[in-house]
Amino acid sequence: MQLRRFLRTHDVTQLFAKAKALLEPGWGVGVVQAGRLLAAHGISEDDLEQPGALRFSVPLCGNLHPCGHVVVALRADHPASNGCQGVQQVADLLAHSLEMLLQQDEARRCLAADTLQKYRELSLLHRATMGLNTSLRLREVARALIGECRTGALPLEMGMLFLRDQATGAPEPFASFGPVREHQLDRVATSILFLDIMRGGKGEIVNDLDADSRWHGEAPGIKALIATPLVAAGNLVGGLVLATAQDAPIEANHLQYVSTLASVAGTAMGNAVHFEDVQSLLKALLQALATAIDARDPFTAGHSHRVARLAVALAKAVNDDADLLPGVIFPPDTLIELYYAGLLHDVGKIGVREQVLTKASRLPEDNLRLIGMRMALHAEITGTPWRDDFERLRRINRSDAISREDASLVVELSKQELSAYGQSIPLLAEEETLALLVTRGNLLPEERREIERHPAESYRILQHIPFPRNMTNLLSAIGQHHERLDGSGYPGGLKGDDISLTARLLMIVDIYDAITMERHYKPALPREKALLVLEEEAAQGKLDPRLVSIMIERIDSIEDDSLRMAIDRGYESLLGTNT
Repeated sequence: MQLRRFLRTHDVTQLFAKAKALLEPGWGVGVVQAGRLLAAHGISEDDLEQPGALRFSVPLCGNLHPCGHVVVALRADHPASNGCQGVQQVADLLAHSLEMLLQQDEARRCLAADTLQKYRELSLLHRATMGLNTSLRLREVARALIGECRTGALPLEMGMLFLRDQATGAPEPFASFGPVREHQLDRVATSILFLDIMRGGKGEIVNDLDADSRWHGEAPGIKALIATPLVAAGNLVGGLVLATAQDAPIEANHLQYVSTLASVAGTAMGNAVHFEDVQSLLKALLQALATAIDARDPFTAGHSHRVARLAVALAKAVNDDADLLPGVIFPPDTLIELYYAGLLHDVGKIGVREQVLTKASRLPEDNLRLIGMRMALHAEITGTPWRDDFERLRRINRSDAISREDASLVVELSKQELSAYGQSIPLLAEEETLALLVTRGNLLPEERREIERHPAESYRILQHIPFPRNMTNLLSAIGQHHERLDGSGYPGGLKGDDISLTARLLMIVDIYDAITMERHYKPALPREKALLVLEEEAAQGKLDPRLVSIMIERIDSIEDDSLRMAIDRGYESLLGTNT
């Protein structure tokens, strides 16, 4: 102990003055360590070095160890005196008093060290809480924990995080740092030592693994480790192992540091596991709902799932683009929001009548046969040919668009009547004529209006579902996915910036999938022609030209990404993370 560091001048000066006052004139007091006079009152080193100097000495102990002497000596320039009575008692008293001062100072220093340690623990707890609770994604929480272990003041150059498999209960490696492969650190989880610590529920230091009966060299070259369970709400979530192949002792404060991290990380990981379980359940339910909606029409089966995957794939392509949409980034939460929007964009079709939703022709086949019977009977009465006209009607009934010549035929037939037994009926009823004269598609105006209500119906149905707070754009994207930038869309006729970016993206992939898949009333278009349709609609001001350009430029990677998501349904695939 360096006494000079611990003896406070103010305290020593007062104590020396009081001690000297108890002595006869000429006596002085001091403290000596290693032959040097550290502090004194009334004497100097010369007085102590004089041959035959009269002095008394008492050992001085600090922290139970000898650290110097208290001396009471007569000055060399003062004549010898018999006044030595009580000097030894003064020396003893002074030594005792100084030892008390040293003990008080040691207590203050221990208290300060404990306070500093508590402050560091609280600071670590605060930083760890902030770092480990910034995300509800299990992988991100694991990264944050490993990062804290790597950057912390620990003599441990490697570590591995194990998560408990919910099905089997076995610990599975999840994240790591350092030379874990070289030392096969994953095999620690097979050791009796690891299992014993996990069962015990408390972290443990093992500074000499070879001497521990629970260790059988599972990880070659490892000399010492810290292992601690990760617990959330009383349940074991996993375990953390930090190890070293060096001869560096692990101390209790290192375990305290790791245990503090583990307590925060366990809760954060428990929350993340629960969140991801809820997300998986929500995703499965919404996928089932989308499948049920698509199943109403065999020609649209899988449409919602494809739109969901294509929307995410296009959004990730936008993230990779630095020219057309610089600064626009779809973060992971928005990618999931887009996925759900794609799954649910047609849920409003649940309110559309089956005969409208699955309408394959302008008129039902039974209705067309009835028209044929009228035409055949009319021909029998009038002697006019009818089969060629009926075949043209059959073709018109299946066509996506009607030519002027075909429209003239329909009008001409609608003017003719079948007369018999004093009764007359038109060859084509008014509603049949209107259906056959539809300019494009096969829906009558009121049927088209029924179909066009489905985005608003989707919004109405879904607004009662408590989606996560980070999905604030989901309902607007679904409600706007049939709008067009020039105001020609439905149901609101919105224009330009009134349409969200997520809705603009969703409308593009919705159109692309619809025209590349076969429908009742039209064949599928090849990819190249479908992209030309998107390009034309963008040129007309209906679609966002920047998103369309990215779609066209990156169509190969977009479709590949969509296919990969279909094969691997996990969230990591959805978000495109490979770590």
